[in-house]
Amino acid sequence: MLVLFYYNQVLEVSGTLCGLALGIALLFDAVTDPLTGSLSDNWKSKWGRRHPFMYASAIPLGFCFYFLFVPPELSEIGLFIWLTTFAVLTRAAMTLYHVPHIALGAELTSNFEERTVVVSFRQGFSTIGNLASVALAFLVFFVSTEEFANGQLNQAAYPPFAFTVAILMVITIWISGIGTHRQIPLLPPGPAVPEKFSPGRVMREAGQALSNSSFRWLFFGVVVVFLMVGVDAALNLHMNTYFWELKPAQIFQYVVALPVGVIFGTFVTRRLHAMWGKKAGVLLGTSGWAICQVVPVLLRLMDLFPENGSDTLLITLIVFRFIQGFTVVQALVSFGSMVADLVDQHELETGMRQEGIFFGAVSFANKTTTGLGTLVGGVALDLINWPTGTAIKSAADVPPDTLFNLGLLFGPIVSGFAIVSVWCYSHYNLTREQHQDILNKLEAKREPNPA
Repeated sequence: MLVLFYYNQVLEVSGTLCGLALGIALLFDAVTDPLTGSLSDNWKSKWGRRHPFMYASAIPLGFCFYFLFVPPELSEIGLFIWLTTFAVLTRAAMTLYHVPHIALGAELTSNFEERTVVVSFRQGFSTIGNLASVALAFLVFFVSTEEFANGQLNQAAYPPFAFTVAILMVITIWISGIGTHRQIPLLPPGPAVPEKFSPGRVMREAGQALSNSSFRWLFFGVVVVFLMVGVDAALNLHMNTYFWELKPAQIFQYVVALPVGVIFGTFVTRRLHAMWGKKAGVLLGTSGWAICQVVPVLLRLMDLFPENGSDTLLITLIVFRFIQGFTVVQALVSFGSMVADLVDQHELETGMRQEGIFFGAVSFANKTTTGLGTLVGGVALDLINWPTGTAIKSAADVPPDTLFNLGLLFGPIVSGFAIVSVWCYSHYNLTREQHQDILNKLEAKREPNPA
C-alpha cells in the first residue's frame, strides 16, 4: 500500500521505475515460491517439513523490510536499485514463511468443512494483522501535522513505521511456528526417500499439478484476480489522497472497512459452503469485489456521487468497502479450501502428497501477476502525466483530466477483468461428494493389507 507511493510521490522516483523495481522483485519472488514449496514438500527433519522454513524466515524478513523504507540519499537510478534490491530480498524472505505456512494449513485436516474453518481463521488473523498495520500507519505515524496535512507525505515518518512493523513481523512468525509446533508429529511426513532437489524436479511437479483440470482453471482465474489486485494496491493511496481527497484519519476509516468486512464475512463462509458449495463462494466473492470496485468510481465520473469533503462521501465509501470485504472473503476462503481438496485428488491419482507445490504455484501466480499489476500501475502514472513531489498536496494540484484517467484505470478498467476470472472459476468441478469418495479411497490405500 505504501511503497509505490513513498518512492514515487515522496522520493520522486518515476512511476515507471517504481513499477519496474517492484515488478522485478515479484518476478524473482514468484520463481522462489514453487522452489520453496517443492523443498518443503521433500524436507526431512525433526521439526517436520514446514517449520524449519517458517522459523528461518523471521529475522531476514524484518531486517529487509526495514531497510526497504530507509534508503540513503541517492540519485533516481540509485533509489531504483535500492528499491529493487530490498524488495527482492523482502519478498524472498516472505516466501520462506508464506508458502510452508499455507501448505501447513492444508495438512492440519482433510475434512471438507474443517478446511474451510482453518482457512477462515487464517484469513481472519491475516486481516487483523493488516488492520493493525493500517492503524499504525494512519493513526500513529502518518497523522496530519501543521507541516503535512497528508501525513503520508512526511518522509521522516517512514523509518519508525517500518521498524515497528518489522518487529511485529518477527514476533508473529515465531508465534505461528511455536503455536503449531506440537502438531508436527501428526502431520503427513512426506516421501520416505525424498528425491534429490533440482529445478527440473520442481518444473515436473508444477506441471503435474497443472495437469489437474480443476486446479488449472483455478490457477488461470487467480492469475487474472491478482493482476487486478496489483493495480489496486499500486494506486490505492493515490486514489484516496487525490481522487477522493481523504485525510489520513479518513483513509484509515476507509481502508479499515475492508478488513472489518472480511472478519464479518468469515462467519458466514462455512454456512454458505454448506448451502451452495465452495465454487459458489469463489464466484460470489470475485464478482462482489469487482462490483464494489467499479461502482463508486463510475458514479463519480458521471457526477452522481457525493462531493469530496462531505461526510456522506466518507460514509458511502466505507459502506462499499465493507461490502467488498464481506464478499471477497468468500472467494479467499473458498479458494484456499478448494486447492487443499485438490491436493487430496492429486495424491489419489499420483501417490504424492504435495501441498507445497500446489500452494507454491498459487503463490507464484499471485506474485507474478501482482508484480505485473504494480508495473502497470507505475507505468500508467507516467502515461497520464501524474505530477510527483510533496508539493502535490490535493486534487487542486492535479489536472482534472489526469484525475479522470486515474479513476478510469482504478475502477472500470481494473474490475472489468473479473469477468475472465469468473469464467475460469466456473470450470471447477470437484464436488463435496466426489471429495469424500477420494478420502475414502485414500484411507483404503493407507490401511495395511491383512494378508
